[in-house]
Amino acid sequence: MISDGETEQTEFKPSLSQKDRIMESVSAFSNTHGGTLLIGVSDRGDITGLDVGRSTLEDLAGYVKRNSDPPVYPSIGTVQFERKTLLFVTVKESSEKPVFFQDKAFKRVGRSNQRISSHEIRKLAKEEIKKLSWDERICENATLDDIDWDFVENTFIPLYERLSKKKLASSKQEFLKTARTMTFDTPTNAGILLFGRDPLKFFPNSYIALARYMGTAVGGEKLDYKEFRGNLFEQIDNCYVYLLEHTALMSRLTPGEIKRTDIPEYGRFSLRELVTNAVCHRDYEDQGGKIIIKIFDDRIEFSNIGGLPTGVTAKNIASSQYSRNPVITSLLAKVNYIEEMGEGWDKILEEHQIHPLKPDMPEILPASNSMQVTLFSTKTKFVNEDLEVLSDRQRKIIEYLKMNGNITRIVCMDLLGVSKNTATRELTGLVSKEMIERAGVGRAIYYVLT
Repeated sequence: MISDGETEQTEFKPSLSQKDRIMESVSAFSNTHGGTLLIGVSDRGDITGLDVGRSTLEDLAGYVKRNSDPPVYPSIGTVQFERKTLLFVTVKESSEKPVFFQDKAFKRVGRSNQRISSHEIRKLAKEEIKKLSWDERICENATLDDIDWDFVENTFIPLYERLSKKKLASSKQEFLKTARTMTFDTPTNAGILLFGRDPLKFFPNSYIALARYMGTAVGGEKLDYKEFRGNLFEQIDNCYVYLLEHTALMSRLTPGEIKRTDIPEYGRFSLRELVTNAVCHRDYEDQGGKIIIKIFDDRIEFSNIGGLPTGVTAKNIASSQYSRNPVITSLLAKVNYIEEMGEGWDKILEEHQIHPLKPDMPEILPASNSMQVTLFSTKTKFVNEDLEVLSDRQRKIIEYLKMNGNITRIVCMDLLGVSKNTATRELTGLVSKEMIERAGVGRAIYYVLT
């Protein structure tokens, strides 16, 4: 290298005292085709050497990281040549351009570093944006104040550490940068959706709308309407809990066994995976629609913005892998919200195959810019079984009665976290199933197991 002289990918520096010039070369190599700095060699190729202490390499690596934006992590080492110590700094071409030093960006032209003009920076930034997925891009007008740092620190990071079984060594800001939810100290689109205080401030239709109908058609009476807002983790969790509370869970007593077998109306994994898939794979760049879930007596429909990508069809979806939002997908996978290896659909199909009541397989209806998945109820198959059909709320009441002997409407409201009318409806439902009975009179009314 020394005999070849300085080139587009080789730069000489006589000592570490020229740190600003070294950083200009780091920026230039990062923004061009990469390169190596040899320190301890003059511009003419004379071997000057340098003294390298215990912390020299570590200090230089830290200096480069602190003074490059986005941070550069070069390969740094020493080599003995002609009885003198030389230091090499190898820099790769950055995947995130431009790389700045002191608010300036440089490029390598021949054997020199040239400052990149404002026009070139804008052009380079546009080219880089085209390479990024939508969720990797900077969220316009967002600042670090738009991140819910309390959620990051007290909810997400403890969950991540528990599941990964390793303690986070970096700060929460560095972690979000590494996870591609922050760049240039600005949240990305994924950062706002996953950790934002109010994601709908930037993406107003990025929530789940759910409607529950009586009967099997939209024309039937609408029993309920909910909107699940907040960050994506909250949307998934709250929507899933609602689905569990408003779908049936039955119990079957097998002859010769004391314990009853619980059988859900819909596979629990399928419900959660389809909610998560909808959140994970929707086209957030298109804010003309939202995720819509419709619950009927005989089915649940999950409708989403964003059609199937090229090459993925309803037939091969279980064997194909595609992430419209790779940053969101990766982080959800890290905390077990989604199957990162693309095994989610395999497990949905398997759950249907092993379900005791053999539900119809899910139906996938793709369109040009949307997709609908339908899960089918097993309620109609309850008739031929000796089964008790209970909602999650009703099961909570039964379990409470087994432990405490009796329950009042006020206690039921507190137990379920519901209104007076809802508590009355659940208790009345259990009375009609002849599983509990009412006792007492007036304000002293309470309920016991039959």
